[in-house]
Amino acid sequence: MDLSSYYSQSNLKSANGERVPENLRVFKAEYFTTGESGKIGRTVYFSHTGNKKLLADFVPYLYFSIDGTTDISYYIDETRPCSNLPLSETSPAIQRAMATWDDIECSNLGMHQLPFNGRETGFMAALLGYGGSFDYFGDVTHCGWLAPDFFDIFEKDGGNFILGVTFTIAFTNSDYDNNKKEDVAFREIYYNDGFEWNIGDHYDVETIALHESGHGLSQGHFGKAFLDAGTGKVHFSPRSVMNAAYSGIQTDIEKTDNAGHCSIWANWPN
Repeated sequence: MDLSSYYSQSNLKSANGERVPENLRVFKAEYFTTGESGKIGRTVYFSHTGNKKLLADFVPYLYFSIDGTTDISYYIDETRPCSNLPLSETSPAIQRAMATWDDIECSNLGMHQLPFNGRETGFMAALLGYGGSFDYFGDVTHCGWLAPDFFDIFEKDGGNFILGVTFTIAFTNSDYDNNKKEDVAFREIYYNDGFEWNIGDHYDVETIALHESGHGLSQGHFGKAFLDAGTGKVHFSPRSVMNAAYSGIQTDIEKTDNAGHCSIWANWPN
């Protein structure tokens, strides 16, 4: 499937006919894969950038913040629950993941959770015909669990190996702070309901939410990963939260993850 078609649609209408806000566009997506698949997660750019991989950051100016603050907010959509775990377990796991990033001492993000209001979220969900809304819900929105075919946007049968994905929604043609990076409007995280999710076991919600929340806070994939043909195991160098594939339970920030976070947020909002 040609991803560029979704970029062009972002200035037209959603699959259900709702018009997309003219000041927003899909910029990129970073997906997280199973280690067993041998298909390591990637960053996919929706605009034609050639070999130049553009970055994107939130804008540290009150006059260009959607919610009028420099604090980083997040929202958990409970209208799309995991099919095999209750909300009483998945929502706290996501909260713990966000708190882990917020506890890093080099930054002061003013991070806070916005209360659930019962509405269905999702710029990308709306664009692709999975309900949703083009409205703003938070700087980082955990949009919940969707069926595997939602993830087939990336490649055929993609839902078979993609655990989660984070989409960056950017302001159209903007670099208001002149840092040569795209200006982020908000980010959306989706989890694949085709897997057996767990708390404290394989395909651990908190581990995967920690990785996706790292993307939500502007970090990209880090480290090398390769599949050992003899053992069938994936090796990482170094192992970190922001590796591109799942490598088991990992709920603590590693040195490389901490360094990446601090390089982005240590001086926020200055």
